[in-house]
Amino acid sequence: MATLAEIRAKLAAQDNKKTGEGNSTFGDGATYPHWNIEEGALARLRFLPDADPKNPYFWVEKAMIKLPFNGIKGDPTSKQVIVQVPCIEMWPDMGMCPILSEVRPWFKDKDMEELGRKYWKKKSYLFQGFVRENTIAADKTPENPIRRFMISPQIFTLVKGALMDPELENLPTDYENGLDFTVLKTSKGGYSDYSTSKWARKESALTVDELEAIEKFGLFNLNDHLPKRPSAEDLVIMVEMFEASVNGEAYDADKWGKHFKPAGFKGSSDDTTESTATAPASVKGPSVAAANRVTPAAKVTTVTESTDDDVPFDDATEATAPVVVKPAATAAAGGSRAEDILAMIRNRQKSA
Repeated sequence: MATLAEIRAKLAAQDNKKTGEGNSTFGDGATYPHWNIEEGALARLRFLPDADPKNPYFWVEKAMIKLPFNGIKGDPTSKQVIVQVPCIEMWPDMGMCPILSEVRPWFKDKDMEELGRKYWKKKSYLFQGFVRENTIAADKTPENPIRRFMISPQIFTLVKGALMDPELENLPTDYENGLDFTVLKTSKGGYSDYSTSKWARKESALTVDELEAIEKFGLFNLNDHLPKRPSAEDLVIMVEMFEASVNGEAYDADKWGKHFKPAGFKGSSDDTTESTATAPASVKGPSVAAANRVTPAAKVTTVTESTDDDVPFDDATEATAPVVVKPAATAAAGGSRAEDILAMIRNRQKSA
């Protein structure tokens, strides 16, 4: 796990790069469905580090592309279905996403922009931690109280912004001096709104029960809970499905069912691969003393677990236009002081 200063440097470097380029519930109960909070209610969360020592953050980014189809081929009574496929830009070594490469030019035409947003990748961010205050009556804490949180871009902006506050001295995930994060749900323009969510002002230590849960169950390796990396064959199918979706065709289970399926669609008994991922169990977590330093790689125990990629976030908060790719500015070095990075960001904002 990186230090707070290193996280600030990486976040600032990402912002510099962007400036240079232009401007329901889960089956196993492990993922906490904060979107089911009643309007006006809240949930208080305590984020924990990623078990992967190579991840400098305490979250991982997820990017999915929704492909709508006009029903299912061979079923005249079926309604529109949506199949989610992973954007391969989650894996930098796989190169540019062929679907996004096709969609990018659409944003240059005002008549095509709406369609472009429809097929643009939808981002979310995977965290883990404890639910310290839960107002969802129907939600039951599983045996392993360490939950996963699929966070929308709107909430993530608040999480990220606080990390750049120079008055923040410790990582929010610190076992002894960390901070809780309160998710507050309101509504705006007919959509759920979480803009009033906030970090706690006072630090707090993990409880004895929470520390014992980490020792017993371990932390999740967050990357293991992202969608499965597409194979070359999967990639061909993804492009074929994208073209069929744009052309207004129906979902063809015989052609694509072994690779990607709509959520809840059973298909034939031979269809073994769904658009959801097989996720391994958590990794044994660090001790209290090791919580704030980089730990050696831990063993991963793999089990079969059903997950649901169709997180019900409002599209209005997710659909963002792509940026025009230009030569990126040189990123700030990872060893730069947080004060220097913040000054650079503020100077850039003043000149904008």
